[in-house]
Amino acid sequence: MTSTRPPSAPERTPSGSVPADALHAGSSDPRTLIMNNLRQSGIFVALVVIVAFFAALTDGVSLSPGNITNIVLQYSYILVLAIGMVIVIIGGHIDLSVGSVVALTGAVSAVLVIQQDQPWWIGVLAALAVGLAVGAWHGFWVAYAGIPAFIVTLAGMLLFRGLTLRVLDNISLSPFPAEYQRIANGFLNGLIGGEGYDAFTLLIGAVAVAAYAVTGFRIRVARIRYRQPVESFPLFVARVALVGAVVMYFAWQLAHARGLPIVLIILAVLVLGYGLLTRRTVFGRQVYAIGGNLPAAMLSGVKVRVVNFWVFVNMGFLAAVAGVIYSSRSNGAQPAAGNMFELDAIAAAFIGGAAVTGGVGTVVGAMVGGLIMAVMSNGMQLMGVDQSVQSVVKGLVLLVAVAFDVYNKRRAGANR
Repeated sequence: MTSTRPPSAPERTPSGSVPADALHAGSSDPRTLIMNNLRQSGIFVALVVIVAFFAALTDGVSLSPGNITNIVLQYSYILVLAIGMVIVIIGGHIDLSVGSVVALTGAVSAVLVIQQDQPWWIGVLAALAVGLAVGAWHGFWVAYAGIPAFIVTLAGMLLFRGLTLRVLDNISLSPFPAEYQRIANGFLNGLIGGEGYDAFTLLIGAVAVAAYAVTGFRIRVARIRYRQPVESFPLFVARVALVGAVVMYFAWQLAHARGLPIVLIILAVLVLGYGLLTRRTVFGRQVYAIGGNLPAAMLSGVKVRVVNFWVFVNMGFLAAVAGVIYSSRSNGAQPAAGNMFELDAIAAAFIGGAAVTGGVGTVVGAMVGGLIMAVMSNGMQLMGVDQSVQSVVKGLVLLVAVAFDVYNKRRAGANR
């Protein structure tokens, strides 16, 4: 009997041949590649179209250095929430309480730092501890008591909003000390010089582009080894060049404004960390397995209760991070803080490609979805669009995103 190599096994060839194959293998048909990756490629195209649309309508004001910096500062906490929310949705759950948790954690920090004159970092640590406790509370009821996450977090939305009112005694507290304000309003500028611009910001942008290119090439080599489809090398180079141009333009604009926002560094660390967590760790794969096929995950030995518990603990932690950023940005704590934040985070996850039924979604996709919402909101504000119209537009965009997900599933089922 002649043995054959499994189709998924990597081809064992002389040293150096796989990188050589990486220069020649792949499809050159962009339409085929886009259709095969419609769920993810579509949102990137949509983001580019929306950015161009508002740039044209605002005569380029939306792409000015000052406005790009404002987008980063104003919507950073929603992007942080979107990271946790997409993981919750991938696991097949939902969290309606994150806006209230943002308010509660900001309130706890404000009471300690403003009222009790504690150091700013004590307020940050206390907020994170409260967020972890809230996540453990939700995780217990969902994972071990078996109550659906929708009900648990709906109760949490009311419970933690009420606790916020009690903690603040129905009043607003401000201002925070300068060190606390720097978390969301500070910049790194002038570290390595630059005349009329911040060279450090450009350096960080260049490093990010180089890292993206190296990582993309390594992923391409790995896919070729396992005989998975990839784009042709010229298309790969074109993609890297396009992304690099966008990133460097973004860095150039920031460098000509106030430099590199500290909150952007925090967000970048979270995106990189959670991107690795969801794609390269056992925990991440288990979350996808639970959301994609719960019975199969249980039969495979996945400790579903433990994973679900930590999914909500993580959501509580990120809600606390968002609470610190929001209170720093607003320079105080208010009883109504965080109102409707959960809906923005959920919308970002779904627009970014997460599936309603779970098991599908990425951190990067959630970031792009959040940026789509941010660019639309900012663009409509610059144009003076009424708030009611803005809500209508956001609702329609969310509906179209979910309809697109349903269409993708039907198309995939018809092609089997």
